[in-house]
Amino acid sequence: MSSTPAAKRQLANLGPIQQLRGGRLPRRLPQLILGLYLYGASMAMIVTSGLGMMPWDVLHSGIIKHVPLTFGTIVTITSFLVLLIWIPLRQQPGLGTILNALLIGPSLDLTRLFLPKPEELGWNIALLIGGILLNGVASAMYIGSQFGPGPRDGLMTGLSRVTGRSIRLVRTLIEVSVVVVGWLLGGVFGLGTALYALGIGPITQALLPTFTVEISGPKRD
Repeated sequence: MSSTPAAKRQLANLGPIQQLRGGRLPRRLPQLILGLYLYGASMAMIVTSGLGMMPWDVLHSGIIKHVPLTFGTIVTITSFLVLLIWIPLRQQPGLGTILNALLIGPSLDLTRLFLPKPEELGWNIALLIGGILLNGVASAMYIGSQFGPGPRDGLMTGLSRVTGRSIRLVRTLIEVSVVVVGWLLGGVFGLGTALYALGIGPITQALLPTFTVEISGPKRD
């Protein structure tokens, strides 16, 4: 057990090899896998609620109305464009970045097989709120495992590190921005989109210190 208080634990900006050599793999690997599964499960809950998409999906649904590509292709292209922004931020990908792309989609589809679509508004709201809360927990888990964030979360952590602003502020600004752009392009927007954009930053900010696992290796500014 680390003696460093949770509030003082920091995310390390390390390359893939350094991440694997950082130690504590029996704790970090299960946390990564479980966090990614729960992230996909939380997305399934939000989608099934029918009360609005997550912010990045508002953007994707807006772009698809202007180009002859499938939704999945738009998501993939957007991911690569976001990864290009990592270059000036000196944000390095890792095992978690790769597994993010491989596991979240299947976990979403698997969870939806077991999620009945509720017909009463109260249950829809419960699914939405539960999905947002679970998404915050899942984000803190897989980012805190120190195997590298996914493309969009890497943008968040990279900007937070470079600007010195909090995860809460940076993520909220990013989520609000993509919703506005997506809405202007004709994307699908709902109450759930607004609640997610405004709530996910504070939830992740509050939980990230608890789930951040200290590893050996240099911290980079």
